[in-house]
Amino acid sequence: MKASKIKKATSWSDVKARLTHFDHDGLVGLVHDLYTANKDNQIFLHTRFGLGEDVLAPYKVTINRWLWPDMFRNQNASVAEAKKSIARYKKAIGDPEGLAELTVFYCERASGFSVEVGLQDEGFFIALVRMFEQALQAIARLPDALRPLLMERLDAVCEISQNIGYGVEDAMRDLLVEYGTHD
Repeated sequence: MKASKIKKATSWSDVKARLTHFDHDGLVGLVHDLYTANKDNQIFLHTRFGLGEDVLAPYKVTINRWLWPDMFRNQNASVAEAKKSIARYKKAIGDPEGLAELTVFYCERASGFSVEVGLQDEGFFIALVRMFEQALQAIARLPDALRPLLMERLDAVCEISQNIGYGVEDAMRDLLVEYGTHD
C-alpha cells in the first residue's frame, strides 16, 4: 500500500520566498503585469500610491451601483458588493478619513434608495444600521476638526430614515446617543 502524499496549499509564504529572487526591474515588471491584469488591481495601486484627483471615486461608484441600482435595467441591490468596496479600500490604504467618508456615503446611498423606491428588505435595513454604527466608529477616530461635517451627514441619514420604518430611525438615534453625539 502506497502512502498518499499530502499536498500543502500554496500560501503567501511561498510567494514571498519567490520574490526574494527578483531584482528591481523584475519586481517592477511583476507589478506592471498585475496592474494590467484587471481594473481592481489598478484601483488598488492608484489608492495605495495616492494617484489621481480622488482616490475614493472608484469605491463610491461601486457603492452607488450596488446600493442604488438602476431598476429600469433590472439591476439588483447588493449589500455584500457594496461592503466589498469598503473592504478593498481598507486593504489598499485604510486611511481613517477616507474610511469615514465611504461609510457615511454608504449610509446616504442605502437610506436614500430605500426611501425613494419604498424598499421593504429587513436584511438591507439591518446592514444599513450596522454600517451607520461603523460610520460613527470611523468618525470617532478622526481629529475633532473633521467630525462635524460627517456627523451632519449622518444626522441627515437618520432624518430620512424615519420614512423607512422597521425601527431603522430608532436604532440610528440609539446609536447616536450611545456614541455621545446626541442626548
